[in-house]
Amino acid sequence: MSKNAEFRLLMQNDGTYLELVPAQLGGTPIDFNELDDYLYKRHIEFDRLLVNDAMHDLAERKVIKLDSVTRRPEGESVKVWITEDRMYAYGRFYPASNGGQSLTYNEIINDMVKAGVKYGAIEENINSFINNKTYFTDILLAKAMPCQFGRNAKITYFFNTDLTKKPRMNDDGTVDFHQLDTISRVSRDELIATLEPSVQGRPGINVCGSAILPPKVKTLTLRHGNKIRLSEDKLKMYSEVDGHVTLVDGKVFVSDCYEIAGDVDASTGDINYDGNVIVKGSVRTGYRIIAHGDIEVEGVVEGAFLQAGGQIILKRGVQGMNKGTLKAQGNIVAKFIENATVETDGYLTTEAILHSKVSAKGDITVGGRKGFITGGEIRSGTMISVKTAGSTMGTNTLLEVGVDPQIIENYHKVEKEIPTMQQDLERLNQNLLLYLKKIKSGEKLSADKLLLVKSMSVNKEELEKKIQEAHEQLEKLQQYLDEHESGAIHVSDTIYPGCKIVIAGVVYFVRKETIHSSLIREQADVIVVPYKL
Repeated sequence: MSKNAEFRLLMQNDGTYLELVPAQLGGTPIDFNELDDYLYKRHIEFDRLLVNDAMHDLAERKVIKLDSVTRRPEGESVKVWITEDRMYAYGRFYPASNGGQSLTYNEIINDMVKAGVKYGAIEENINSFINNKTYFTDILLAKAMPCQFGRNAKITYFFNTDLTKKPRMNDDGTVDFHQLDTISRVSRDELIATLEPSVQGRPGINVCGSAILPPKVKTLTLRHGNKIRLSEDKLKMYSEVDGHVTLVDGKVFVSDCYEIAGDVDASTGDINYDGNVIVKGSVRTGYRIIAHGDIEVEGVVEGAFLQAGGQIILKRGVQGMNKGTLKAQGNIVAKFIENATVETDGYLTTEAILHSKVSAKGDITVGGRKGFITGGEIRSGTMISVKTAGSTMGTNTLLEVGVDPQIIENYHKVEKEIPTMQQDLERLNQNLLLYLKKIKSGEKLSADKLLLVKSMSVNKEELEKKIQEAHEQLEKLQQYLDEHESGAIHVSDTIYPGCKIVIAGVVYFVRKETIHSSLIREQADVIVVPYKL
């Protein structure tokens, strides 16, 4: 059994001596700094060179005279230390000199208290030392009671909440509108969500007697709109109607879909509906459909306005006549888009885009038998995939990918606000310093002036806080921009001159016909590489 090296004091009539005992079977040698600290605390001066030489290659017991001072016997002692996280307290015991007394249980406890230990004493380990002396070894004397972690609440939805799934393509390259599987249908009395409530954690206590608080748990409730009921314990959610179920900002909505058998025109007027809207016919020029859910149109959308809280699905397309507008928080799928304005927070899939202004936070895919973009401005936050871009006539066509334009606008806004606020703070500091100098010099200020000084101090703190928050916001926006300096444009057939390419702010003009190419950003340039998707 290994044993660490030891030292102890020997008190003789002619002075004070130091006994050095070597380690056994791989034990650790004496630490000179530990010995130095031990003797220093007992006010014993000694020849450091002599002691260090004696410790070097210590192979057998040695006794060295430290000085000629006659001292009283030195008792057994312990050095108590607490880990940085305050979860454990350890003791390192030192032997008594000849004639010195051993530590008692109460004395060890007292030394632990002096070191800051107030909880978790391990009696078994303390008694073990008293009965079986083990010196120069760190012994666990106290242990914290760790906190018990709680459990976050969890909601399980029994319907599709992932609207990023793209439509299936037919063998001929067209979009299969019959099996989109993006609208979640629900039946009356069907279970649509369950809640597992949170469980609170239990505090612990560290060895210093302070509470160890468990992490806060996330509490949730089943939030819902109309036509939904909860069980008595509020842990299960059921639909009260046959219809569609959607999740919007953590709130569940069920709607029995509104269906128009023919066209949206003078016979129907504008449509504004909480749930989903299905139009069997077309949507004529000048009419509006606003739905909190999805919009599905089997005919053609003319110069109309469609806005959906979910998806827009046009089984034929939109011929906007420079008046048509589509806006969706979900995805947009259309046969074609012509002379229209289109905005989506999701992806967009179509077979043709002509002279339109299109913006999508997700991918824009223009495929199928036609797969062309001609004219207009096409912007995607991530990727544009197209067969043919531009035309042989050199039609001006903008294709832009990269960061969300709204993020860039916010970044520049905050960037401009910070210098203005800093100038205001500098002026405020100058005025405040002027008044403070007057007060320090003994000048008596009027009550109004004193109120002004107090007001300026408050304004200073608020302005400093706003500047700090602005810097933090700017840093987050910068991080977002750095993480989203990507995007690509993939052209499987031909891209023609007249196309302007913008990738994460870098501009590139197409000067010659290029086939089977992908355009990506490489540092400060846009480069053309072989087609890859």
